[in-house]
Amino acid sequence: MSAIPTMAFNLRSSKFRHVYGVPAKKNQCYECINITKNAHDSNFCTVNPKFVAVVTECAGGGSFLVLPIEKTGRQEINVPKVTGHKGVVLDVKWNPFNDNIIASCSEDCTVKLWFIPDGGLRSNLNDWIMDLHGHERRVASLEWHPTAENILLSAGFDYKIIVWNVGKGEVVNEIECHTDTIYSMSFNRTGSLLATTCKDKKIRIIEPRTGEVCKEGLGHQGSKSTKVVFMGDHGKLLTTGFSRMSERQLAIWDQNDLSKPLKLDIIDSSSGILIPHYDYDTNIVYIAGKGDGNIRYYELVNSAPYIHYLSEYKSSAPQRGLGTMPKRGLDVMRCEVTRFYKLHIVKGIVEPIAMVVPRKSEQFQSDIFPDTAGTLPAISADEWAQGIDKAPNLMSLKVGGQKKTHKPQVYRPGENPLDSRNLSNMKFKFVQEETKGADYRQVQHKSEKSSASSTNVVRKNLENRKRMEESRGGETEDISDGRLPKRKTVDMDNIADIPESELTVLSDLDMVSLS
Repeated sequence: MSAIPTMAFNLRSSKFRHVYGVPAKKNQCYECINITKNAHDSNFCTVNPKFVAVVTECAGGGSFLVLPIEKTGRQEINVPKVTGHKGVVLDVKWNPFNDNIIASCSEDCTVKLWFIPDGGLRSNLNDWIMDLHGHERRVASLEWHPTAENILLSAGFDYKIIVWNVGKGEVVNEIECHTDTIYSMSFNRTGSLLATTCKDKKIRIIEPRTGEVCKEGLGHQGSKSTKVVFMGDHGKLLTTGFSRMSERQLAIWDQNDLSKPLKLDIIDSSSGILIPHYDYDTNIVYIAGKGDGNIRYYELVNSAPYIHYLSEYKSSAPQRGLGTMPKRGLDVMRCEVTRFYKLHIVKGIVEPIAMVVPRKSEQFQSDIFPDTAGTLPAISADEWAQGIDKAPNLMSLKVGGQKKTHKPQVYRPGENPLDSRNLSNMKFKFVQEETKGADYRQVQHKSEKSSASSTNVVRKNLENRKRMEESRGGETEDISDGRLPKRKTVDMDNIADIPESELTVLSDLDMVSLS
């Protein structure tokens, strides 16, 4: 009798195999928000530990909403917005080193920087702190440098990427190697390389300071938008796109050889654009499709097959975009490894979704929360422009969870460039006084009210004096003994004609005789 062959099952061990999504309760969502209906392929939402910003629908011009992160629930219909753009806002991004500074780009061909005070806006904001002009057509997307202070990239429909030093309002470089619309761009961990995808179906790796194309290769062959992200320090890229048959695809590439993908998977045949969200600390990539209700997540590794499917968060409500909370804003004691802010298409709701690793212990889990990128830049903008590259400054989430940056000093080009590395040696004083009973009428009307008020007070006092004299039979004391001025007779019927300067003297009742 022959032996029955046995089959060995090798199960891959992973700390993130059982990650699951937890949607927020209704009272922890942001309701009654008029989310934009624009068909552009950006996320329309950006988040940091202080604020959540959402691009809103606007009739004429462009606007976006900024809410304090704790201001959940139903929002007022006239909630203040940022309204300085003359065209539709296409993308917004928070400064990674400054929680009060947000950048926005628009169809009006400009990039603007805004200062959001702690506590949020009290009125519509249309006074920017920086207005950057350089694109000839609408600006599609923005990207902050991960380690350098005040370096911002903007990609426009004029096929250009402009590298800005926003501390000085200057252009560091213009990248003009693309021949068609730029779909996406992504920095590597140190910010020394920039990966882009384009409508010409090519993937490029560019040196952003010089604009030199280091590597180039054909990507996804479909006609719809493709997205790219660097896979941390692995030396690889991850892209999402479409095949010629309109199948949604996911591919892994070696950044030193873009001739063919290391792995190519077909996800499904839906039509929504796939947007990847990569977590450098856990090596997990979350892939969400526009118009989908689900979020798929995969774990990336260095060896073949390079990517492993973990699970999927499912929901019946389709999404227009996702905002991602930085690591320093997560609840680490809850084992929350990522938090998304989902923009609902049908309802005007922004719904937080926490991705949680199930753990029984309530202690800090150092194995799933390594040191992450902190709030201080590693280098200045000038140092980066000179060719210096450094890894990001790291911080521990054990003591730095829920950490927010300091309130910055407002700066303008050429006046006071901000360097957040020196914040520990500087002391800013901020005085915030709430205006009570503000009078918004013109100055002329205010002065008339003041004069009338003074006249009424003196008239009332004089009437009281007259009644007192009448009660004594009209007799008054004679106090004109040379030490005090003589009494002045006042006609009560003509008191309104007396100049205001004399009313001050007349208010001294001992120097007045009434008629």
